[in-house]
Amino acid sequence: MTDPTMMSCPVPAAETERVLLGHGSGGRLMAELLRDVIGAELGGDVTAEDAAAVDLGAAGAVVSTDSFVVTPRFFPGGDIGSLAVHGTVNDLAMRGASPVALSLAYIIEEGLPLAELRAVTASVARAAASSGVQVVTGDTKVVGRGAADGLYVTTTGLGRRPAGAMPSSARGRPGDVVLLSGPIGLHGTAILSARERLGFEAEIASDSRPLHRLVAAMIQAGGDGVHVLRDPTRGGLAGALNELAESSAVGIELDEETIPVPPPVAAACELLGLDVMHVANEGCLVALVAPAAADAVLAAMRARPEGTEARVIGRVTPRRPGRVQMRTLLGATRVVDMLVGEQLPRIC
Repeated sequence: MTDPTMMSCPVPAAETERVLLGHGSGGRLMAELLRDVIGAELGGDVTAEDAAAVDLGAAGAVVSTDSFVVTPRFFPGGDIGSLAVHGTVNDLAMRGASPVALSLAYIIEEGLPLAELRAVTASVARAAASSGVQVVTGDTKVVGRGAADGLYVTTTGLGRRPAGAMPSSARGRPGDVVLLSGPIGLHGTAILSARERLGFEAEIASDSRPLHRLVAAMIQAGGDGVHVLRDPTRGGLAGALNELAESSAVGIELDEETIPVPPPVAAACELLGLDVMHVANEGCLVALVAPAAADAVLAAMRARPEGTEARVIGRVTPRRPGRVQMRTLLGATRVVDMLVGEQLPRIC
C-alpha cells in the first residue's frame, strides 16, 4: 500500500517550444521571447527599445514599427486605425522624436466589408492629420477566409529628434523623479468592456492619443534632464517600470496614493479581478527625470491637454536594482512585478 505521506501533486509541464498568447502580453513571457529568441538571433539589444535612433548625421532620425491586431476593431475612444497611428507616433515620441512620415500596411481577410475598411482608413487619415504627419507609403495583402482575424494593421514611423534630446530606457539614475502624465487603465478596460459587452454603468473610453507634443514640451523644459520616457501599453505601468528598472539597473519606489486611477476603472478591475497596474494604456507616459529638472518638466506637462493630471508617483533608488516596489494605501510595501502570462489578449 502506498504511503500517503510520500504522495505529491505532479508539477504541470511548462510549454517551452511554442508561442503562447502570453508571449504577447507585455509581461515576463514576452520579455523572455524578445531576449532569448528574437533578440538572440538578431543580436545585442535590438529589441530593448520600441523605437531606434538611426545615425543620419545631424538629422537625429528615429524609426519605429508596430503591428495592431486589436479585438474589437472599433471601441469607445478609438479603433484599430487611429490606434495604429497613435501607437507608432508615441513610440517615436518615447525617444524624443516628432513624427515626419508613416507607412501603412494592411493584411485583410477575405470577406471583410469594404465599408469597414473605408471607415478604418478614414480614421487613419484623421489621426495622422491631427498628429501632423503624412502617410507616405504602404502595402496591402489579402488572405483567405480564416487566415486572419478580419484586419491586421502595421505602421512604420520615421521621426526627427532635436539636438540634446536623448531619452533612453538605460538612462535612469538614482535620485530621478518618476512622473506620470495621467490616469491609468482606461484603454485595457475599454477594450475588455467592448469585447465582452460588459455594459458598465459609466462608459469607459480608451485614452488613445498622440503624445509627441507633450514630449516636446517636456524636453523644452527639462532638456537632457529628461532621462527616460515610456508609454505603458501592453503590460501596463508595472510592465513599463520593471523594464526601465532592469534596463537602467536601478530600483524604483512608488507611492500608490499618488497613482491616478479613474473610479470606473478601479471598479471594473475590482469586479473582474484585474490589477490595474497591469492594464494597458495608450495615451499616457511615464518619465524618469533628473531632480533638478523635475519641477519645470511637471509644470510643462500640466500646461498641455495631454498632461493636465500629471504628477509625481515615485523615486528612483540605487537599492534593489531591477525591482519596483510600491507603498500601498495601507502603509505596507509590496513588490510590483511584471505580468506573467496573458491578462487581456488582443488589446492593441
